Amino acid sequence: MSLDDKSRIELEAAVYRRLVEHLRGRNDVQNIDLMNLAGFCRNCLSNWMKEAADGKGIAMSKDESREIVYGMPYDEWRAKHQKEASADQKSAFEKSHRH
Repeated sequence: MSLDDKSRIELEAAVYRRLVEHLRGRNDVQNIDLMNLAGFCRNCLSNWMKEAADGKGIAMSKDESREIVYGMPYDEWRAKHQKEASADQKSAFEKSHRH
Protein backbone atom coordinates (compact mmCIF):
# COMPACT_ATOMS: atom_id res chain seq x y z
CA MET A 1 0.00 0.00 0.00
CA SER A 2 1.24 3.45 -0.85
CA LEU A 3 -0.06 6.54 0.90
CA ASP A 4 0.66 10.13 0.03
CA ASP A 5 1.97 12.25 2.91
CA LYS A 6 -1.29 14.15 3.36
CA SER A 7 -3.34 10.95 3.68
CA ARG A 8 -0.79 9.36 6.03
CA ILE A 9 -0.82 12.43 8.28
CA GLU A 10 -4.63 12.51 8.29
CA LEU A 11 -4.78 8.83 9.25
CA GLU A 12 -2.16 9.28 11.98
CA ALA A 13 -4.08 12.26 13.34
CA ALA A 14 -7.32 10.27 13.37
CA VAL A 15 -5.64 7.42 15.24
CA TYR A 16 -4.17 9.85 17.77
CA ARG A 17 -7.57 11.47 18.34
CA ARG A 18 -9.15 8.06 18.83
CA LEU A 19 -6.45 7.02 21.31
CA VAL A 20 -6.92 10.21 23.32
CA GLU A 21 -10.70 9.82 23.29
CA HIS A 22 -10.33 6.20 24.40
CA LEU A 23 -8.06 7.20 27.30
CA ARG A 24 -10.49 9.96 28.32
CA GLY A 25 -13.19 7.31 28.57
CA ARG A 26 -11.00 5.01 30.64
CA ASN A 27 -10.48 7.19 33.70
CA ASP A 28 -10.38 3.97 35.72
CA VAL A 29 -7.00 3.18 34.17
CA GLN A 30 -4.38 5.04 36.13
CA ASN A 31 -1.27 6.51 34.51
CA ILE A 32 0.95 4.25 36.59
CA ASP A 33 -0.91 1.23 35.15
CA LEU A 34 -0.27 2.51 31.63
CA MET A 35 3.39 3.09 32.46
CA ASN A 36 3.75 -0.37 33.96
CA LEU A 37 2.11 -2.09 31.00
CA ALA A 38 3.05 0.04 28.02
CA GLY A 39 5.89 2.32 29.10
CA PHE A 40 3.92 5.49 28.38
CA CYS A 41 0.91 7.31 29.80
CA ARG A 42 -1.29 10.34 29.31
CA ASN A 43 1.47 12.61 30.58
CA CYS A 44 3.85 11.16 27.99
CA LEU A 45 1.34 11.94 25.24
CA SER A 46 0.98 15.50 26.49
CA ASN A 47 4.77 15.89 26.68
CA TRP A 48 5.10 14.60 23.12
CA MET A 49 2.43 17.09 22.01
CA LYS A 50 4.36 19.94 23.61
CA GLU A 51 7.65 18.75 22.09
CA ALA A 52 6.01 18.63 18.65
CA ALA A 53 4.63 22.15 19.14
CA ASP A 54 8.03 23.39 20.30
CA GLY A 55 9.62 21.81 17.23
CA LYS A 56 7.22 23.72 14.99
CA GLY A 57 7.69 26.99 16.86
CA ILE A 58 4.12 26.86 18.20
CA ALA A 59 3.71 28.34 21.67
CA MET A 60 2.18 25.73 23.97
CA SER A 61 2.52 25.40 27.71
CA LYS A 62 2.72 22.10 29.56
CA ASP A 63 -0.71 22.84 31.05
CA GLU A 64 -2.16 23.45 27.57
CA SER A 65 -0.76 20.20 26.19
CA ARG A 66 -2.10 18.29 29.19
CA GLU A 67 -5.56 19.79 28.73
CA ILE A 68 -5.52 18.62 25.10
CA VAL A 69 -4.86 15.04 26.23
CA TYR A 70 -6.94 14.97 29.42
CA GLY A 71 -9.87 16.97 28.03
CA MET A 72 -9.81 19.19 31.10
CA PRO A 73 -7.21 20.93 33.25
CA TYR A 74 -4.78 18.36 34.68
CA ASP A 75 -5.42 19.34 38.31
CA GLU A 76 -9.16 18.83 37.75
CA TRP A 77 -8.55 15.38 36.21
CA ARG A 78 -6.30 14.40 39.10
CA ALA A 79 -8.88 15.50 41.67
CA LYS A 80 -11.64 13.55 39.92
CA HIS A 81 -9.82 10.40 38.81
CA GLN A 82 -6.32 9.87 40.17
CA LYS A 83 -5.92 7.45 43.04
CA GLU A 84 -2.93 6.88 45.27
CA ALA A 85 -0.69 4.25 43.70
CA SER A 86 -0.65 0.96 45.57
CA ALA A 87 2.53 -0.63 46.86
CA ASP A 88 2.27 -3.23 44.07
CA GLN A 89 1.90 -0.54 41.40
CA LYS A 90 4.88 1.39 42.78
CA SER A 91 6.98 -1.77 42.95
CA ALA A 92 6.11 -2.73 39.36
CA PHE A 93 6.98 0.81 38.24
CA GLU A 94 10.36 0.69 39.97
CA LYS A 95 11.15 -2.70 38.41
CA SER A 96 10.12 -1.66 34.91
CA HIS A 97 11.96 1.67 34.95
CA ARG A 98 15.37 0.60 36.21
CA HIS A 99 18.16 1.45 33.82
